[in-house]
Amino acid sequence: MSSLRDLWRQGEAAVGGWLAIPSAVPAEAMARAGFDYVCVDLQHGAVGYADAVNMIQAILLGGSRPIARAPWNEPGIIGKVLDAGAEAVIVPMVNTAEEAEAAVAACRYPPDGARSHGPTVVGPRHPDGYAEWAADHVACIPMVETAEALRNLDGILAVPGVDAIYVGPSDLSISLGLPPGNNDDAPAFAAALEQVVAGCAAAGVVAGIHSTGSLTPRRLAAGFRMVTVTTDLVAMRKGVASELAEAREEDTDGSGDGMY
Repeated sequence: MSSLRDLWRQGEAAVGGWLAIPSAVPAEAMARAGFDYVCVDLQHGAVGYADAVNMIQAILLGGSRPIARAPWNEPGIIGKVLDAGAEAVIVPMVNTAEEAEAAVAACRYPPDGARSHGPTVVGPRHPDGYAEWAADHVACIPMVETAEALRNLDGILAVPGVDAIYVGPSDLSISLGLPPGNNDDAPAFAAALEQVVAGCAAAGVVAGIHSTGSLTPRRLAAGFRMVTVTTDLVAMRKGVASELAEAREEDTDGSGDGMY
């Protein structure tokens, strides 16, 4: 399967799913849904490193591209999730060009970075040479999610090796003095998204964002080329709530057929 960087080089957009449940079962199910990528969240989910190893394998089994969000901009864990088979790393709270440079260094082998070579899990999946494959395919994706990062956006985008920028709407909103979440009706939030898309387009970098199903067409139309549609927990809660509401409305007297 082609990598995210291959898709982007072809001018295509990618829509993805997100995993917070530490289990290979929802990871495989999410991958089989047809997303272009599935992200294992080691920052805010309940996922630990051992969970992530199994979840990445399940995503591959399900036929999608495994990526991960690191807990922080720290080279040890970034290297470990790449060694486990993540094909891209989203790095949270990157506020300056120097922090972007550190993220890139953690994702790249010398001479382009400082990643240590030891692809224990992922290496056998690339018999022709993982290091060579990684140089051309592993994506480094800093998160822009603060007012400080917006002020330093041009410098972040100018860092060689930054493949995409990923907006975290909740942290960005909080940093702008807004409630967490998507605040498209707030001028400051809307202007921030426009700034990211325009800056990325000018720099030849992919603009990415955490979204919802209903917002995804709007984000794609605005110029984002990496859009996360939903998370496992959000989808499960919505699905359960919908089924329960339907059951209570249609079978409130308990006279159903009892199939389940």
